[in-house]
Amino acid sequence: MRLIDYLKLNQITAFFTSLTTGGSTLEHTDVFISSLIDTWLLLRDIEIGGERNRGIYVLKSRGMAHSNQIREFLLTDNGIVLQDVYVGMEGVLTGSARFAQEAKDKSEKLLHKQEIEQKKLALERKRKNLEAHILELQAEFEAEESESLRLIGIEEELLTNIVNDRNEMAISRRSDGEKESDIS
Repeated sequence: MRLIDYLKLNQITAFFTSLTTGGSTLEHTDVFISSLIDTWLLLRDIEIGGERNRGIYVLKSRGMAHSNQIREFLLTDNGIVLQDVYVGMEGVLTGSARFAQEAKDKSEKLLHKQEIEQKKLALERKRKNLEAHILELQAEFEAEESESLRLIGIEEELLTNIVNDRNEMAISRRSDGEKESDIS
């Protein structure tokens, strides 16, 4: 305890390790110095599905925010690599269970993306069909409008001819005859 007090007073950072046996409680030490320690990390083995993986978590850390989740770590040729926390429906997943769940998540994500694309394509096909139908209706209307205007022109010409013919007949008979305003 005096050594830890001395190091803290002189602002010296120290790193202590403690090997515990499988049956002992991990949250205390044999010399009961936990109250003097500022940050306490625990390493533990995690067994899931017949596989043993390594986990690390912060038991306590005075004066700073920290995660309360167990993080898997790997011992690699490049040193220790912390894995991102992966929380599934069954809890924290590590090792091959994690890889299997990530693969399942990727395939589900891909399936959802494909469904979205299919819905977008179906919507685009409906839009194109609607636009084609609108163009068809516009063409039909223009054809009917053109034919109707042609028939209206013929009818107006016939009406003008009838009025002109009656006026000419009236002049040739020297009578008052009907005026154009009477026929209209």
